[in-house]
Amino acid sequence: MTEDGRRAPAAVVFDALGLAYEEAFAASGPHRASLGRLLERLAPGSRVLDVGCGTGRPTAQALTGAGHRVLGVDVSPVMVELAGRQVPGAEFRLADIRELHLEEGSFDAVCGYFSLLQMSRAEQAAVVAKLARAVRPGGLVSLATVPLDVQDAEGLFMGQPVRVTSFAAGEFTEVVTGAGLTVLAEEHALFTPAHPEAVPEPHLFLDCRRGTG
Repeated sequence: MTEDGRRAPAAVVFDALGLAYEEAFAASGPHRASLGRLLERLAPGSRVLDVGCGTGRPTAQALTGAGHRVLGVDVSPVMVELAGRQVPGAEFRLADIRELHLEEGSFDAVCGYFSLLQMSRAEQAAVVAKLARAVRPGGLVSLATVPLDVQDAEGLFMGQPVRVTSFAAGEFTEVVTGAGLTVLAEEHALFTPAHPEAVPEPHLFLDCRRGTG
């Protein structure tokens, strides 16, 4: 088996993309708007988990810049190295969120921007439930996905071969509410990454809160 064959598929893709991923998505207004809404709701000095942190920008950078304590996790060694260099005020860890132990209620907020798409539907639902438990009662969860009804679909993403699984928008919202989260805001957008091989993508952003009961 090749080295790539032993690694998480997402790690292979994002190791190859590196900073090109950040550059392609830097102009996403809806992503920055989601971050802005989260920052408005967070108490000073909050502890935030950034799942699929990528290069650390814009998410971890915006949060640390506002004085919050950030732990970023990613399966891509290249992304973790870039994030540590670009956002020295945050902590970054090479980890698969499916396997990482999270203490219940140990974060004030969790971000998961486009970090589920190379997992099965069962894994995505399990991770959303895990993230919901990881925030304290009343804590915040910001999620983004590509809301398409596809399972294990082969395609190209910025020139890299990928296999993608996702939910239609309504089904993803049901996964989120089934995990005990209340949706505070929902934003749909169509975004084309700034890359010659990119195509327009539908994006769904959900701002959520864990129940206090």
